[in-house]
Amino acid sequence: MKKLNTLMLIAMVGALLLAACQPQTVEVVKTVEVEKVVTQEVVVTQEVEKVVTQEVMVEPGEKTVVEFWTTDNEEDRVNTYEAVAARYMAEHPDVEIRIVPIDEATISQRIATAQAANRLPDIVRMGVERVAAFAADGILDEDAATATIQAIGEDDFRAGPLQMVTDPSTGKYAAIPYDGWIQAIWYRSDIFDQAGLNAPVSWDDINAACDTLPGTENLLYALVLPDDPGQNYPHQVFEQVAISNNAWPFDADGNVTMNTPEMVEALTFYTNLARCAAPGPQYWRGAREMYELDQSGMLFYSTYIMDDLVEGSGAEGGGKIQIAVPDLAKKTGFAPKMVGPNGEATYGQLVTLGIMKGADPVAQDVVKFFMDGQNYQDVLALAPFGKVPVLKSAVDGWKDLSDFFQYYDPTTLEQIANGYDAMQRWLFRPDYDATQRAVIGDIEGRLLIPQVLSNIILEGTMTPESGAQWLQEQVEIMLADRQNQ
Repeated sequence: MKKLNTLMLIAMVGALLLAACQPQTVEVVKTVEVEKVVTQEVVVTQEVEKVVTQEVMVEPGEKTVVEFWTTDNEEDRVNTYEAVAARYMAEHPDVEIRIVPIDEATISQRIATAQAANRLPDIVRMGVERVAAFAADGILDEDAATATIQAIGEDDFRAGPLQMVTDPSTGKYAAIPYDGWIQAIWYRSDIFDQAGLNAPVSWDDINAACDTLPGTENLLYALVLPDDPGQNYPHQVFEQVAISNNAWPFDADGNVTMNTPEMVEALTFYTNLARCAAPGPQYWRGAREMYELDQSGMLFYSTYIMDDLVEGSGAEGGGKIQIAVPDLAKKTGFAPKMVGPNGEATYGQLVTLGIMKGADPVAQDVVKFFMDGQNYQDVLALAPFGKVPVLKSAVDGWKDLSDFFQYYDPTTLEQIANGYDAMQRWLFRPDYDATQRAVIGDIEGRLLIPQVLSNIILEGTMTPESGAQWLQEQVEIMLADRQNQ
């Protein structure tokens, strides 16, 4: 019984303890419920934070930005570039293209500043003369340029422009050819035909026209010969003459060659044309006006002349020159190639698009877009006469970009389009290094050639032989200065 009573006592005590614990258990459960409520509040807070995160994600800073510097910096041209860029961005909303207009003369300085700040642009529109220097500085992405040309279609590019942008040290393309202009002798084809003259292409044919044209019809002179010592125009014309006779500033070994027999012969041919030319000093303005006024029968000029031969050029004192020859453009022939005793040459300018080191790969696609179909035609239309297409596929569209083209023979337009194939400059010679190209820039910048031409033609203080020797001495000094920098 004691055992039974003991067991019953233990059972009763256990029951009482259990009953005593039951309210505490309820309180614990309630505590858990409170914790759940707190947890739910935390979730609500997280939802608010998520909304803020979504607002950050739409900020434009996370787009791919392509910075495009262009020397087409006039307002209407910038507007066209921005319109093409807008089309691209509409198709690629994750890309922002920023068009930045710059002056041609400031490119080197601005690039140097950007390089020092490690903020190079992605794409730069620039003259081909800048390409060699930037390639030597290692700031052009040649792999990107080569890939872009291949993506556009290497076979669609004119061979001449591709050669001009080829880096001889790597064999790659340093930039993408874009557009340019061609220099030529524009001539009165109607009078040439009447006089039985050949087109002024070879030195012999130019000399024949020089001796025949003065006094024919209304012509007072055969041509206006650039000889103003203060203008770069004489250098541009003479350089084509020199290259057509295989006369260059340096030989393959890097020696200065300004007094070679070929250079003397080029100076002799050029300065002898003064016998049939308007008295000097003369530069491009006089050459253009005398041709429009039916006073001279030949004109050294770029393709920018084409609209002037239709509606008259701007006069120095304001207004426009009244063209004295009806349908002058239709009576004008075009001779871009010059053939000398030791070679031939077509002179002009090539504009390129450079993709800089560190550029986002999207820059390649942007360049391709700007050179595609209507986009490219819209850019060319900004100045059709000075923006000759480098793509064969763009030529037909380019011929329809201006009403002025209808005044020219289709053969002339085809010659202009094909002018790149033989276009040369002292600066373009692929075996010249950066120092030699810098010296060539000095020759042009310091107007050495115009000074010599003026001294021979106008002053009579030099001969072709002494002029060539003076050039030799000056260029040797400049080369030494450059090498010692």
